[in-house]
Amino acid sequence: MREGWDALPLPQIVEQMLTQSGLIAHYSKEREGADRLENLNELINAATSFVHEAEDDSLAAFLAHAALEAGDHQAAGGQDALQLMTVHASKGLEFHAVFLSGLEEGLFPHENSMNEADGLEEERRLMYVAITRARRHLFLSLAQRRMLHGQTRYNIPSRFLNEIPEHCLKWLRSESQLNINPYQSETSASQKTSFNYQSAPSGKWRIGQNVEHAKFGSGVIVNYEGSGSDARVQVNFNRVGTKWLLLEYAKLAAV
Repeated sequence: MREGWDALPLPQIVEQMLTQSGLIAHYSKEREGADRLENLNELINAATSFVHEAEDDSLAAFLAHAALEAGDHQAAGGQDALQLMTVHASKGLEFHAVFLSGLEEGLFPHENSMNEADGLEEERRLMYVAITRARRHLFLSLAQRRMLHGQTRYNIPSRFLNEIPEHCLKWLRSESQLNINPYQSETSASQKTSFNYQSAPSGKWRIGQNVEHAKFGSGVIVNYEGSGSDARVQVNFNRVGTKWLLLEYAKLAAV
């Protein structure tokens, strides 16, 4: 390890290791490297969480903790256990109960699919594969707030949720900041959120709306508060993360 790295926060040390080792550059050039890159970014997320939870946040302590966790959570042969797999790996298989997580725009469908020909349709086909793996029970979930690349991001629910027929659903309602109703399904093809894109204080803007800012670029409105000259919105920008902006001075443009 290079001199001076010990003075860096743990997440930055992990990020530097991944960069300097050439792993990020290597998988960035591979056609099928996106999943590997996401795994590497998850390692940075794990380091960030470890800093907040552990008294000793050194790299050695983090690696020791990771080794212990890996051993403790592996089921022995013949034991009942949850099977964690990608949607691709689940093709051809069926289970009595399936939990499908991460149903957020940018995650499923993945943000890269927006830049590829037929990319969104391929993601939609994967969604169909995922929900039809369930024989009896299907649970779909999303995170209102998620840590990506070591930073907290706010996402809107996946468009695929609104494409599931209403008659296939059984809901569990719960209040949340974004007015999303978490739910669970008890059929083999169901579950859905209810979107309530409330208007922001000015009446012009709404939660979930895509906007553009001259300095911060494109983003999505995820929250709002105040009224009149004190009205402001919280926007999750693609490049710089979330920021609160006063509507009177922000000069946001609807996309």
